[in-house]
Amino acid sequence: MLRIYFICIILSVFVLNTQAEIILPRILGHGMVLQRKKPVTIWGTASVGEQVSVTFGKQVKKTVADDSGKWAVILDPLKASSVGASLIIKGSNTIQLNDILVGEVWLCSGQSNMEFTMRKNSKMKSKIAEDQAKINELEHAKNPEIRIFLVNRKELIKPDPQHNKGWSIARDSALRSFSAPGYFFAKELNEKLKVPVGMISSAIPGSAIEPWIPENGFTSDYFKDKKISSDPGKFYKPMIEPLSPFALKGFLWYQGETNCFQNETIEYTYKMEALINSWRKLWNDRSLPFYYTQIAPYYYSKSTDKYPLTKETLPKFWEAQQAALKIPHTGMIVTTDLIDSPDDLHPGYKWEVGRRLAQLPLANDYGLKLTPTGPLFKKMKLSGKKAKLSFSNTGGGLMCKDTKDVRGSKILTQFEIAGSDGKYVPAIAEIKGKKILVSSAEVQRPENVRFSWNEGGKANLYNRAGLPAMPFRTDNPLKNQFQPEKAK
Repeated sequence: MLRIYFICIILSVFVLNTQAEIILPRILGHGMVLQRKKPVTIWGTASVGEQVSVTFGKQVKKTVADDSGKWAVILDPLKASSVGASLIIKGSNTIQLNDILVGEVWLCSGQSNMEFTMRKNSKMKSKIAEDQAKINELEHAKNPEIRIFLVNRKELIKPDPQHNKGWSIARDSALRSFSAPGYFFAKELNEKLKVPVGMISSAIPGSAIEPWIPENGFTSDYFKDKKISSDPGKFYKPMIEPLSPFALKGFLWYQGETNCFQNETIEYTYKMEALINSWRKLWNDRSLPFYYTQIAPYYYSKSTDKYPLTKETLPKFWEAQQAALKIPHTGMIVTTDLIDSPDDLHPGYKWEVGRRLAQLPLANDYGLKLTPTGPLFKKMKLSGKKAKLSFSNTGGGLMCKDTKDVRGSKILTQFEIAGSDGKYVPAIAEIKGKKILVSSAEVQRPENVRFSWNEGGKANLYNRAGLPAMPFRTDNPLKNQFQPEKAK
């Protein structure tokens, strides 16, 4: 009997010690920013059947952990606030998260040019004096309204029951390791919107697009009977999936160099679609904005890799990136001018990448009256020996930047024209109001025009908002080849 008594005591102690306390995912922590004007989910794990309450401001939400120990509550939409507040979660234990702000939250992802840290940014050199302040940003960055969360692929899927840390004010050592494009995007939003901004960075240098897509995300008919390489889901599972359902405003994406080295065109467009649709599905919101960066000029044709690359490899990839604009609620910025040399796969000017990315939501989602991107080719009309080109996103008008001829007049560069033989030759391009006239003495009956079809970049057609035109060719084979599937 005495033996049975002691066994019962030991078992009861064991049961008490194995009761699960409330544990939060790593993305929920001190100093975070909650998305304004949207329902906000707070979630975690606890003992099966445990009652859990969440208090934030005047809101008190209660629930019970399900048969797997999971629980979640949804806070009503919140107003922006720069005053730090406490979020209290109570069950068998109590967790109090402090210094919580409410504002705009964005997730940025991709490969090395998105991962490009503020530490690297501080080592950049620029010939332009006004850029020096952006290079030295680390020396004076201390805005408490910008909060950052850097995803560690080995830690995000593991709970942190004791500390609930991870978010930081964008300054000092935390900022040094953070994405420079992501930070400068947040800075631009904060300056223009006057609300707190939270940035989550989840990027891996050298990564292809496939690892960021779940294995079951390739649903388009395009992928039927096609083998998906490059480890699909490898980074999605540990670095994207655990972030949901943390409320976001949208996504930023800067990736493509790896897939360009693989000489991809239309297949990359369909992979972009798979990525966008799967992330939106994860957050259960088909309209979440997805904004991305056109990869920068680089001499891909000099690559000695296993794929045969030419001088047209990069322009064709740009074309594939641009085709993804057919997907609703997307936008792309142009970076053809943001290089010092096409020999550098990781150019500086990440402050301008971040600023340009910010123009897209500022115009499309926040209602500011500004032009979000540079000129975008719309249509061509042929008239005799000339081609007349029309553009959208002219931003107050078209302009020629920088380059001058021997007489001191500015001339447009990198326009080419072709006749029925398909042979492109350098062309004269003139701005006439909101249109451009293109011609060449070598082509009597033009049929097509292309612009900035050059892996070296640095064309000089801009709009008056100071943004460069997207490269294009009027005989674009992808124009009707890619048709987005309906979101599922």
